[in-house]
Amino acid sequence: MVTTIIVFLFTFTVKIVAGGKPDCHYTVVISLDGFRWDYPQWYNTPFFDYMEKKGVAGAIVPSFPSKTFPNHYTLATGLYPDHHGIVANKFYDRKNNCVFDLGDSVTKFEQRYYCGEPIWLTAQRQGLHTAEIYWPGSDVPVGGKYPDSYYKYDAKPQLTFKQRAERIIEQLRMPKSKRPRLIMAYFEQPDGNGHNYGPQNKRTGKVVMEMDSLVNGIWNEIQQLPIADDINLIVTSDHGMTSISNQRTVPVMKYLKRKWIERVDGDLPGLIYTRKGYADSVVLALHDVPHLKAWKREDIPAYLHYGSNPMIGDVVALPDLGWLFTDDTIKSCGSHGFDPSYSDMHAMFRAIGPDFKQGYSKEQHFKNVDLYPLLSRLLGIDPAKNDGDLDEVIDLLK
Repeated sequence: MVTTIIVFLFTFTVKIVAGGKPDCHYTVVISLDGFRWDYPQWYNTPFFDYMEKKGVAGAIVPSFPSKTFPNHYTLATGLYPDHHGIVANKFYDRKNNCVFDLGDSVTKFEQRYYCGEPIWLTAQRQGLHTAEIYWPGSDVPVGGKYPDSYYKYDAKPQLTFKQRAERIIEQLRMPKSKRPRLIMAYFEQPDGNGHNYGPQNKRTGKVVMEMDSLVNGIWNEIQQLPIADDINLIVTSDHGMTSISNQRTVPVMKYLKRKWIERVDGDLPGLIYTRKGYADSVVLALHDVPHLKAWKREDIPAYLHYGSNPMIGDVVALPDLGWLFTDDTIKSCGSHGFDPSYSDMHAMFRAIGPDFKQGYSKEQHFKNVDLYPLLSRLLGIDPAKNDGDLDEVIDLLK
């Protein structure tokens, strides 16, 4: 008995030294931007239905604000935007007198804005290879480091969806010593069509079905690999989508005086940077405005997990679902960024593979901060500090 234990411990130690961690399965994470949790109920998605039947199905509650960049970085770090620093797609940095903006090729890559440890660096630090295909934040030197393999989103020509799918398979075909245990890939649809046409438009439905077919193709290619039985596939999203209209806007300057404010960024939410001493004036002016809530940064409700980061506006204005805080003329289409408690903002979750149960549907929608500890468990690594809770999603695993 003693001899058996010694042999086991020796074998376990050799694995640790050789590979950083004992062998674990491979995990591929695909994000389909703006994919509502209930799109498979609205549109024909046979592969996502197959994943539900043969794997697990559920829905993810985004973090506030329910925007693309903050939530993709939350999925990667397990931290709320308030804690990881990307508090909106666009925000004002008073200290450095500049604006972080996804359209700004300078500020977007400033590593000072990116706090926390993305899962690709957590895995890399513990001896595992990682590959990222356009995942927001993966082309930024977080803590001075990149994933083993990544692509700059702004580089032209950009990879097509088909090419991204091919890159996933190419990574899985690499020699075992170089093969990434974690691959994460980002696709911009159906968010684009959701914005342009609204979530219930037939053109949005068409691209939803196209994304279902694309992921089905990736899965079919995975099944041809010698390691097919060792691969987990997760398909999820950053947020949902809801309909908006030019008939549902709250005009900013109708209620505010210019002498009160330095700038206003965004419409969902509106981040209002006030001049010194005018935050109370702004909140009071917006207090009784229909279809709008406004708080001083320090008074934002605790359930939103938002308000401690100095990059956030002095006042945050949040419209009701389907309304915008803007002076601009908009077209009837779709948007997101609202209170995550609205189910319209929730995102799809599907997973299939050796570590997941079969035919299991999780009724309670879970927070997206929980994906990071789930991935850490799948990869057999110790998670960095995060806001997630593995106990909230452990039921998805065998």
